[in-house]
Amino acid sequence: MKQDELLTSSPLGQDTQYVNSYDPLLLFPIQRDLKWAERDINRADLPFKGVDIWNAYEISWLNTKGRPNVRLAEIRIPADSKCIIESKSFKLYLNSFNLSRFEAESEVVERMEADLSEAAGGQVQVILYHPDKAPAFGQFTGFCLDNQDVEIDSYSPDASLLSSDYDVVEEVLYSHLLKSNCPVTGQPDWATIGISYRGQEIDREGLLKYLISYREHGDFHEQCVENIFMDIWQHCQPESLSVYARYVRRGGLDINPFRSSESDDIDNLRLSRQ
Repeated sequence: MKQDELLTSSPLGQDTQYVNSYDPLLLFPIQRDLKWAERDINRADLPFKGVDIWNAYEISWLNTKGRPNVRLAEIRIPADSKCIIESKSFKLYLNSFNLSRFEAESEVVERMEADLSEAAGGQVQVILYHPDKAPAFGQFTGFCLDNQDVEIDSYSPDASLLSSDYDVVEEVLYSHLLKSNCPVTGQPDWATIGISYRGQEIDREGLLKYLISYREHGDFHEQCVENIFMDIWQHCQPESLSVYARYVRRGGLDINPFRSSESDDIDNLRLSRQ
């Protein structure tokens, strides 16, 4: 089954009844390899690893006396898990805790880790934070690409815009101008993206044009980042490469995919626009 066909049965873009009683069956997994399979590529052979960091800001449940608890959640889904979890189903699942009673916070964490791991087909980690102890804001460091005086006329992904020079460098580049669209609803997804690499120097003007070319592209956050990684990897041929996108919150969730040739872990660098 193609991804587009699978999405017709997902909660995205459909009227949905919100359930406030715990229900793990609300989770809707989507196989990570579907898009790559359509291009005759085995995703397991691609040269990256990484993690998808979800931050959830609307976590609540009842204690045994019926008093609500409120938390923020950091949820880490490994990039080598079998599936991503469709974001609206994720939201519906988290909402299902709202009128459910649990004896302890640890029980909530155990339930979430078990349910999300089963849906993703990989070991998911859940960390809950009290609102008074949530991580502080941070920011990307390096060179911001955004103030370059470039002329843009392409708003569909165009990897031919990427190129590199002979000088070997090690640097971090970032941009606040990444935008893509939900593949079902067409709603905009905004992000800041960081690119860390070692190798021949990437042309900064071409890289900015390339990132902006995603502006009308419809795809999931995770797949956009994987495509960006692979386009840079193939067209600029760095010795090492990491791509980290921090997407703006929508529906009480932000999704932050990280893909790297070197590491499968990264700090949860929450940005001010999130």
